[in-house]
Amino acid sequence: MKKSAAAARLEELRMLIAHHDYRYYVLDEPEVPDSEYDRLFRELRDLEGAHPDLVTPDSPTQRVGGAPLAAFHEVEHRVPMLSLDNALTAQAMREFDRRVRERLQREGDVVYAAEPKLDGLAINLRYEHGLLVEAATRGDGRRGENVTQNVRTIGAVPLRLRGGGWPDVLEVRGEIFMPRKGFDELNARQRAAGDKTFANPRNAAAGSLRQLDPTITATRPLAMFSYGVGEIDGGAMGATHSANMALLKGWGLPVSPELQVLEGLDACDAYFDDMGRRRARLAYDIDGVVFKVDALADQQRLGFVARAPRWAIARKFPAQEELTVVEAIEFQVGRTGAVTPVARLHPVFVGGVTVSNATLHNMDEIARKDVRVGDTVFVRRAGDVIPEVVRVLIERRPKATSPVDMPTQCPECGSDIVRPEGEAVARCSGGLFCPAQRKEAIKHFASRRAMDIEGLGDKLVEQLVDLGLVEDPADLFALDVETLSGLERMGEKSAHNLVDALIRSRDTTLPRFLFALGILGIGETIAATVAETCGTLDAVEALRLSNLIEIKPSQAKRLHEILEGHPEQRARMLDLTVVNGAKWFTHAHAAMLAERFERIRDAVAAGPDALANAPDTKIEGVGDVLAEKLVTFFRQPHNRDVIGKLQHAGVRWPAIEVRPDDAVLALSGKTFVLTGTLSQPRDVFKARLLALGAKVAGSVSNKTDFVVAGVEAGSKLDKANALGVPVLDEEQLEALLADAVGQ
Repeated sequence: MKKSAAAARLEELRMLIAHHDYRYYVLDEPEVPDSEYDRLFRELRDLEGAHPDLVTPDSPTQRVGGAPLAAFHEVEHRVPMLSLDNALTAQAMREFDRRVRERLQREGDVVYAAEPKLDGLAINLRYEHGLLVEAATRGDGRRGENVTQNVRTIGAVPLRLRGGGWPDVLEVRGEIFMPRKGFDELNARQRAAGDKTFANPRNAAAGSLRQLDPTITATRPLAMFSYGVGEIDGGAMGATHSANMALLKGWGLPVSPELQVLEGLDACDAYFDDMGRRRARLAYDIDGVVFKVDALADQQRLGFVARAPRWAIARKFPAQEELTVVEAIEFQVGRTGAVTPVARLHPVFVGGVTVSNATLHNMDEIARKDVRVGDTVFVRRAGDVIPEVVRVLIERRPKATSPVDMPTQCPECGSDIVRPEGEAVARCSGGLFCPAQRKEAIKHFASRRAMDIEGLGDKLVEQLVDLGLVEDPADLFALDVETLSGLERMGEKSAHNLVDALIRSRDTTLPRFLFALGILGIGETIAATVAETCGTLDAVEALRLSNLIEIKPSQAKRLHEILEGHPEQRARMLDLTVVNGAKWFTHAHAAMLAERFERIRDAVAAGPDALANAPDTKIEGVGDVLAEKLVTFFRQPHNRDVIGKLQHAGVRWPAIEVRPDDAVLALSGKTFVLTGTLSQPRDVFKARLLALGAKVAGSVSNKTDFVVAGVEAGSKLDKANALGVPVLDEEQLEALLADAVGQ
């Protein structure tokens, strides 16, 4: 066949196969039997084999997958992939509808678009000029993993959009899932091959999409439904969500056949009830229904809060529950030091998974539910994912059970467990030392805003810790080229670069060093304030609660009266986490007095004047809770040992001139927000602003004094303009800083 004829036939075959894919995946109305489809595919493959120079990236034959990947690369979403707030009850759904109508100032019913909430993985598909160029997972909402090669193997995802009229850049948001039939067939193949089976379709879909070898993904029965759009450029979309979904469907993208437009809350309730009745008969797993305000103009008016839109909500189906017995209660230490009670259960099958562990969240939850070892409990998978104990059947409780107490020392490292007043979570205080926190502590230590060790990424930190090469941050500075170059995916050049970066990072500042230590609650701003107030690390380490926490004479007198009448069996000062009649008295106050008085009767004998305390160190922004965290950290011997090792390894910083207590700086009381790309890293400008007494916040509010906008400033600039906050460019900021320095 001549090349021109071959090219024409290839184009015809590709269009035919794309047409049949559209009929099969999008319309669910196939025109030809599988045998005819297979014949067309074989002809296309054979013809491309004879003319390899005519193969195009969007050809159906290119779905089979490429070479295995070494790792997934990170992708930054141009438009964040937001999560949804949940409504677990009809009342929560009514409250959502009320808030929508109030914000829109609308008397009548709101029009919603409704569709099932699939139990799969969110995906972002990027089409440029109609061709699929990138596919990325949701990740943390701002950054995901590039899984383009794997997504290209999914038949439901068009490699080229149908028709025309689509924008030059079109990002499609959707959910990748595995239909139940495909899941059952996959598990049957896994069993026949002697391989591990999957617990449920969601796990199977996740495992299939994240295969480093795309040829494996190509064998997995994955599907996709579109549910929204991301970045749009060079073209227009519809005026409603439902209109946009119709456009996507016309361009060859599958959309849920259950999508409906509903008017008012009653219609939404009826739709939810109907989907609940039909849930088990659907071809795929769902865990609820998503309701979205249909009009895009209304969506824009409603806006967002935190990481979720105000115009959408996921109403979840009740999670499945089963009865089982609590065999033990243990305490686990998370990556950030949170100490979480975990119930070890007699294994029970819940929601498609055998559950043997369930979270008890925190000690308040244990006390509220009164969970004890030996209890018979209802367990459920909250949101069909995380197992939790719902309630206890008290009538089945065996005799001689006892309430659960929080340990005072970390089960991993023996450090003190602290629970600041007003916080639900108890935490291990051994951040630099605790094995459970080791990886996160080192990642934070090396991060850009901390010690800024270029080339020390998360994967490398995990490898170094797993191999026992690094136990605390100080061990990083003992690494050499020979050791590093022997690690996986670490060549000699990379090893040299990392060693050079470690050497450079030894020269830092005291604020950066304090922030790098990862003291709970001590962010960059507080670290800078502590450093500038104390001047030296020795002065920071010498801080005691009595230096920071105030008890006024009037408070001391009332406290003395209360302590005089306190039951003598509560003898230790730290037993007084809260004193009735003194609402200001916190755990931090009790800890401060415990530094001075071992027993309550000692404090009573000393008299009210001895209880009064005027702190000699004033650190702006460090209240009672943060003061306790700061002092507790430096009180731990192992934390001080690691700090000593870091200094011995050569970590150093220039001296700081301590500000007088009565110093008023030029920008004191002013709050700045930095956004967009500036000529230097934002940290440089942030440090200059902090040095002049300003505060630098991460979000814009009515309390913001100035927004500094660089190139490609985004939503923060929009919000500043909406609130009427003054906006400075870099030249104007430099002028303001120069004036402030000259004052």
